[in-house]
Amino acid sequence: MCSPEEAALLRLEEVFSATLARVNSLVLQPLLSAAQEPSEPQSRECLRLLQQLHGSSQQLWEVTEESLHSLRERLRHPGSTGLESLLLLRGADHVLQVYIEYIESYTSCIVLQAFQKAAKRRSEFWRGQLKALRQLLSGVGSKGSVGTALIQALRQPLTHHVQQYVLLLLSLADTVPEHHPARELVVNAATLFGNLQSFLRQALDQAVATQALWPTLSRRQRGHNVHTFDLKLVWVDPGQDGCTFHLLTPEEEFSFRAKDPQGHAVWQWKVTQAVCQALRGKKDFPLLGAGLEPSEPPACRCTAHTFRAEGRFCQATYEGEWCRGRPHGKGTLKWPDGQNHVGDFRQGLEHGFGIRLLPQASEDRFDCYKCHWWEGRMSGYGICEYGTEEVYKGYFQEGLRHGFGVFESPPQAAQPFRYTGHWEKGQRSGYGIQDDSDRGERYIGMWQADQRHGPGVVVTQAGVCYQGTFHADKMVGPGILLSEDDSLYEGTFTKDLTLRGKGKVTFPNGFTLEGSFGSGAGRGLHTHGVLDTSALPPDLSSICKRQLGLGAFPVENRWQGVYGPFRDFVSAGCPGDLQEALLGFHVQSSRELRKSQDYLCCERTQPEDSVGRIKDSLEELLQHREPKALQQYLRKALSNSLHPLGKLLQRLMLTFQATYAGVGANKHLQGLAQEEVKQHAQELWATYRGLLRVALQHKGQALDEEEEEEEDAETRDLRVCGLVLPLVLPSFYSELFTLYLLLHEREDSLYSQGITSLSLFPDTKLLEFLEVQKHLWPLKDLTLTTNQRYSLVRDKCFLSATECLQKIMTTVDPREKLEVLERTYGEIEATVSRVLGREHKLPMDDLLPLLIYVVSRARIQHLGAEIHLIRDMMDPIHTGGLYDFLLTALEACYEHIQKEDMRLHRFPGHWDSRELW
Repeated sequence: MCSPEEAALLRLEEVFSATLARVNSLVLQPLLSAAQEPSEPQSRECLRLLQQLHGSSQQLWEVTEESLHSLRERLRHPGSTGLESLLLLRGADHVLQVYIEYIESYTSCIVLQAFQKAAKRRSEFWRGQLKALRQLLSGVGSKGSVGTALIQALRQPLTHHVQQYVLLLLSLADTVPEHHPARELVVNAATLFGNLQSFLRQALDQAVATQALWPTLSRRQRGHNVHTFDLKLVWVDPGQDGCTFHLLTPEEEFSFRAKDPQGHAVWQWKVTQAVCQALRGKKDFPLLGAGLEPSEPPACRCTAHTFRAEGRFCQATYEGEWCRGRPHGKGTLKWPDGQNHVGDFRQGLEHGFGIRLLPQASEDRFDCYKCHWWEGRMSGYGICEYGTEEVYKGYFQEGLRHGFGVFESPPQAAQPFRYTGHWEKGQRSGYGIQDDSDRGERYIGMWQADQRHGPGVVVTQAGVCYQGTFHADKMVGPGILLSEDDSLYEGTFTKDLTLRGKGKVTFPNGFTLEGSFGSGAGRGLHTHGVLDTSALPPDLSSICKRQLGLGAFPVENRWQGVYGPFRDFVSAGCPGDLQEALLGFHVQSSRELRKSQDYLCCERTQPEDSVGRIKDSLEELLQHREPKALQQYLRKALSNSLHPLGKLLQRLMLTFQATYAGVGANKHLQGLAQEEVKQHAQELWATYRGLLRVALQHKGQALDEEEEEEEDAETRDLRVCGLVLPLVLPSFYSELFTLYLLLHEREDSLYSQGITSLSLFPDTKLLEFLEVQKHLWPLKDLTLTTNQRYSLVRDKCFLSATECLQKIMTTVDPREKLEVLERTYGEIEATVSRVLGREHKLPMDDLLPLLIYVVSRARIQHLGAEIHLIRDMMDPIHTGGLYDFLLTALEACYEHIQKEDMRLHRFPGHWDSRELW
């Protein structure tokens, strides 16, 4: 059975629903329908608040209709529908939130005097509506203004309705037995709406007080614009004097000073509770001085905000983490023009790894900066892909390319290029390499202000090389030219590198031409000078070994932009959070660089992972300090692309390939490359030593005396050549050995001819030809039947030594090559000892012809290049020792074989070539 209180609630809801409908038609609809988009910020804000009030009024009407429906169902079927079915009871929290939203929208309009301003814009219309408005109200005189009538029309029905709610709910609670299932719901609803009544009075009082506050402020204090900030992005900062507190917002900071500490406490408490409510997403009714201590809102929050103030972020929407009114943590910035930034922020600025997209004028094209940032500017390592499909990978400082970097165009560009080198304030400056694919040239040398400036070398696809001094992108003064046939020109050039003025040409045959050179349209190159044909032919090896760049670019100064960040990383104590900014971040493949915005972070190493990884690397380093363990550790570290040593090696490989691969594969650059590899090994060792010191510092330790001795230059060089160089040489071997091949091509050609000639000899004839003493011949190895020909048993003598020597091509380590040579010598002596039936040490006179035999049968290609690379890269500790002796013997064999082709033509005629078979 239904109570009279329920029937009264039904009538109350019916009246309130009808009143809301009339308020909407008489007040809110006319206010909005007559409104146009104003130009002043304050008027725009008023319009926004009125729209918000209209929306909350509509929600209030809808929830009242739902409550009304549940009451009618209850009265229609009292036996089957209990009290708990009433929306006012079972959904009291939801109904309450709708009322609170309406109250806050209404009080916001009061603060900004939105009703008064709207009434002024259509004063005639509202005066005509005044009588209808007053019919909605009770106890309001006929002399009030239109603005006052509008305020009362929206306030009075709500105030009366909430008051009646509380009275009826309290009466209903008295009629429900104490143990009835619905009693708790009725008591809860009565309590909530009682609190709502108190909240409504406080909210209205605060709105009126705030409205009265604005006229008392000067225009300068009020400002010209009106901004509304989400309470989620308001921080309360207590003042120092007990009467002042500050409000921090994303764009402004406000200071409030109360007349006394009590007023200060009230204001600060109310603002703090309002912020807490906004963060909880649920509004309640905090009462000053009642209940438990109020909660403090967290300093770090996560929400979105659109900036309005002038500046870089104007009109941009930031969504992400905040702290004390500033973007702080991870977030996303989006501008209306399509520009956006995803990454880390600190104190309101881009700081850490971030990805910036800048749309270009052409459709579907943008610049993408995947970089590290420092206080709002690109700083540290980054990868930038431009809308032109050009790509830069390297370092930045204050938003400009600065330090080492690689900048290249797409292959299909009209004038494709690639620059690998140093930058300063956005321009190429310092040592750098640039390829001009269109002209088929590579420039190696110094730059200044984006132009070739200082000593430089130009290498062309045609094999022609220039070296000289450049000024403002043009060669000036004297220089040299080396042609493909080893002709050497020393003199002056024009800006397009043609011969002009006084000069001297030295031809491969030793002839020289000295005089004046010039060129003209249709005349080609012409000269006026003296041709000297009296000179003896020069040593061919001395001509082809002319080296460019040596002395012009000190090896220790070439790649400081690569070494520098790694030194800085070590000097700073290997901070994991700066590892990517200083050493570069790891990207699995180039395809990941082209991914869309949805995948901007690729599979990039996260900062926390970097911190853990560097700690593990330092810990592992301390566990591998003994010589053998150290070698294993260095080999593992250098092959790991995520380890600092591995990253440095990869960067150095990049510069090496950029210099000496392709067009740079020129024999006249061999010396430049050789000293560069040794310098890289020294820098890698220095980086290891720095990492070791940092690892010990983390443990509160220092280097022991023996390790301190390794700081001595001589000891350091021995460690570099004996330990590091063999480990890093494989990374540079392909390009380096190619240069050795080209440099010694003529010598190896003569050697190949000699090998071909000697291969015509059967074993016994070759041993005889090389004048090997017959008692050293392994004749037991040559067991023949009457039907066998000599050709079937060739290459059987000293077979173990021959097969051993062939292994010299299976390794790139100079020490291992020398060990192969030592074992070959041992196999030769073992074979001789077996022939003699006793252990026998071969003197040089006996060893050399036998070694020539083994070398000729091993048929090692490019032996000259192998020998010279071993000689240049071998550990100095072996100088004057056994390895040095054996290498000297191999060199002698190599030179002897080069001459054998000529010697065979003068060989005595006591044998016929047909006897070879």
